[in-house]
Amino acid sequence: MQKATLSNGLKIIYEKKERQSVVVEVMIKVGSNDENVHERGLSHFLEHMLFEGTKSKPTNRAITNEIEKIGGDFNAYTTNERTCFYIKVLKKHYSKAVNILADILKNSLFKESDVAKEKNIVLREIDLVNDEPSYYQWILLQKNLFKNHPCRNPTYGDKKVIDNLTREKVVNYFNHYYIPNNMVISVVGNIPQWKKEIEKQFILEKKPNIKRQSVKEPTASKNVIKKEKKKISSTYTILGFKTVPRTSPDIYPLEVINSFLGRGQSGRIFTELRSKRGLAYDVGSQNISEATFGYFAVYATIKKKNIKLVKKLILNELEKLQQLTEKDLLEAKNYIEGNYLLELEDTQKLADQLLAWEMVKDAQLMHNYTKKIKQVSLNDVKRVAKKYFQKHTMIVLEGK
Repeated sequence: MQKATLSNGLKIIYEKKERQSVVVEVMIKVGSNDENVHERGLSHFLEHMLFEGTKSKPTNRAITNEIEKIGGDFNAYTTNERTCFYIKVLKKHYSKAVNILADILKNSLFKESDVAKEKNIVLREIDLVNDEPSYYQWILLQKNLFKNHPCRNPTYGDKKVIDNLTREKVVNYFNHYYIPNNMVISVVGNIPQWKKEIEKQFILEKKPNIKRQSVKEPTASKNVIKKEKKKISSTYTILGFKTVPRTSPDIYPLEVINSFLGRGQSGRIFTELRSKRGLAYDVGSQNISEATFGYFAVYATIKKKNIKLVKKLILNELEKLQQLTEKDLLEAKNYIEGNYLLELEDTQKLADQLLAWEMVKDAQLMHNYTKKIKQVSLNDVKRVAKKYFQKHTMIVLEGK
């Protein structure tokens, strides 16, 4: 891995890989956590707007066709903490990928007509997420699990805010956050002149560094149950626990626990709820750890009559973590190593992971991840399970 910082503050991370392809991904350190009450949804809205036209390519098709006509992939996403745009092309088209990304970041038009059009599209997207229980259950969990932290607000934003957006609000938000010293670019491939091309294309003016306020999130003091009725046949349940951001050493034991409980079809939750008892089809666990927040969750899609039984079984499995054996621990670690390294064979996922770790602290930590996992002991797992799995928030989307 190589790193460089341009004079305007833009950081570049280069990971050499012998591939036919190259991935260029730009991360802007802005997400829904940065929004005030009158800006909710603006980070995600801007992700849409940057595909809508530049001075030289005034339409969405003119931009996307530049990559798609050479067989490339061009996409973007927004999270609570970051907005990312990536292009994957054959390495001979590296300069084109850099040019397109620089163009949308320097020369986007933000036309009034496009703002109006995208408002309708984003509002429909919000409806789609809210109508789909497998998505909406996670929105509801974060909203009820966290009390002060802005991650309790959905990335898609507030429908009223979106409906009242103006071009001026969009441009002002863009100008504030989309500055070179708030961006990081990752390049994965075999490109000897990786820095030179970015230096040439990303001529952006450095501005004062963005100041962010830290939020103190209280420790959970009681169990919470949040129920909503839906006109659906199944009932969606999640048991969630507040944990820690990715900077904490406790994330590694939590990853081991997630592997033990939720991996594929051999994870303990799958075995107990689906294989043995046939209580659920979609079942598993998640360990979410971002730069400023984290949570652990066990989920199952079940029949309404089985809510109490499933909750009891999940809590039993969490208690059984105190009886984990060295064999269980080794299997969980081996799963993580294999799954993680195989996933990083995908150059786009590798580019993404470099940026995710850089957002937390340092991209170099990505290469230490499996080493840290191997250092986790049985005592670490038992201590962490006891520490974080005391008070839960349960989400129930109650079906018929």
